[in-house]
Amino acid sequence: MNSHRTRPDSLKDEVSLKNHIKTVEQRLSADTDKKTRTKLMDRLQRLAEEIDHSHNLDSLILFVNEDMAEFTRLRIPVEDRVVIDDNFATRDLVRALHLQTSYYVLVLSQEKARLIEAMNGDVVRELGDDFPMETTLSHSRYSGEHDSDSHQTNLVDEFFNRVDKQFQKVRNSNPLPLLICGVHENYHRYLNVADDKRGIFDTHLNSQRIGEKAGNIVAEAWKIVKDYTIKRNNERKAELKKAVSANRFLSDSNDIWRAIHAGRVRTLFIEQGLFQPAVLKDNQITYVSEDQRTATNIIDDIYDEMIEANLSFGGDVVFLPKGELTKFNGLGAITRY
Repeated sequence: MNSHRTRPDSLKDEVSLKNHIKTVEQRLSADTDKKTRTKLMDRLQRLAEEIDHSHNLDSLILFVNEDMAEFTRLRIPVEDRVVIDDNFATRDLVRALHLQTSYYVLVLSQEKARLIEAMNGDVVRELGDDFPMETTLSHSRYSGEHDSDSHQTNLVDEFFNRVDKQFQKVRNSNPLPLLICGVHENYHRYLNVADDKRGIFDTHLNSQRIGEKAGNIVAEAWKIVKDYTIKRNNERKAELKKAVSANRFLSDSNDIWRAIHAGRVRTLFIEQGLFQPAVLKDNQITYVSEDQRTATNIIDDIYDEMIEANLSFGGDVVFLPKGELTKFNGLGAITRY
């Protein structure tokens, strides 16, 4: 369900959730026995009571079965819906991972370094254990045979190397790409001493912002990362066009379903906002109308099933804006061979 970040709109979220829970109960009454329904509803009600709606983001997803009950908040809008199925509907989580870009911003000067974790234009956190780092080196560590400029160069390079080693420890536990925020000279000097340049953006935020608020820094950093993300998405669309011309493209849902389970699908392409209830019998997909979605033995969204299956076979999924796959009815797949 969609939710709200701020009051007074967030006050409506609790009411909206209660209405969805009523829909769940109605759906369960039609599809399950009393014992199962009671157990699931108890879990769902307890989970709903745990949610503090003052911390909501753009959407809220609750997952409940007989063994677990969890919720997650997303930074993207979703389609308000209730899904009763044997598997969790994870499309919105997958889409969030593709539409949201997580990255680090290393705010760098010759005397200090800060590390910020960001998602899109939002600050996730500013790391506070080993960062910020400040140089502790002094000119006395070098002999008099060097001039002062050479001393300073060595000092800065050694500091940047210490910063890089500390950053690598952070990235090893949570591997995300890195955007450097600093003047042009410092960016290139950092690259020269970095142990592993993979994952560092080949551009940077060229400004001195060591004393600015994290939110202001990330707002500017996101402009650069967003352009990179758009470029990456355009490259995926180019892959799609190339696959069509090379006859490695499928658009029929049953052909795609069979190819997924044969391990042949590399990438699944789906238009955003596309949902399709269906019957799956004898490995054959049959679409049904929207008003049949709540009937017994109906899969709420066959595309969710395709996404789950393709991910389990090592494939991936790309969500394209509405209209990008019109001639393929919103669905397509690139095959490995």
